[in-house]
Amino acid sequence: MTSSNRNNERRQKSSAARLYAVQALFQMEASGQSASQVQREFEKWRIGVEIEGETMPEADEALFVRVLDDVVTWQGRIDQMTDRALVARWPIDRIDPVLRALFRAAGAELVAAKAPPRVVISEYVSVTRAFFPDGPETKLVNAVLDHMARDAQPDAMGDARA
Repeated sequence: MTSSNRNNERRQKSSAARLYAVQALFQMEASGQSASQVQREFEKWRIGVEIEGETMPEADEALFVRVLDDVVTWQGRIDQMTDRALVARWPIDRIDPVLRALFRAAGAELVAAKAPPRVVISEYVSVTRAFFPDGPETKLVNAVLDHMARDAQPDAMGDARA
């Protein structure tokens, strides 16, 4: 396998991990299940398994677990960053639960600072398109995540607002 193929496969697995993380966070909120319960369910019944004749994508399971763990650890901070980005009229508890899960997953990656903020923003804007293919949500997500990235990692975002 060439280096380019390996990099492409790694990117696909990272993207799938992020999509699964958003789904898992949504499920945790909707069902009241713990992160460890949902994580086990995804690892056993969703990631890379065949469902109704279709094979679900493989994922970077370490990234999937890290995002879930970081959301649990940093949820208060992430939700505050999201509230600041959404403005006072739209606190996080008033938005669509899928968007809330998405902001939490992206926020966890921004707080952990293991991936460049622009990569995190781009990846989660793509995840947004999977849930809202024709809606205006991608623009909202892009703007909110840009604000959250500047809050979490001001030095990494450069001087674009100056």
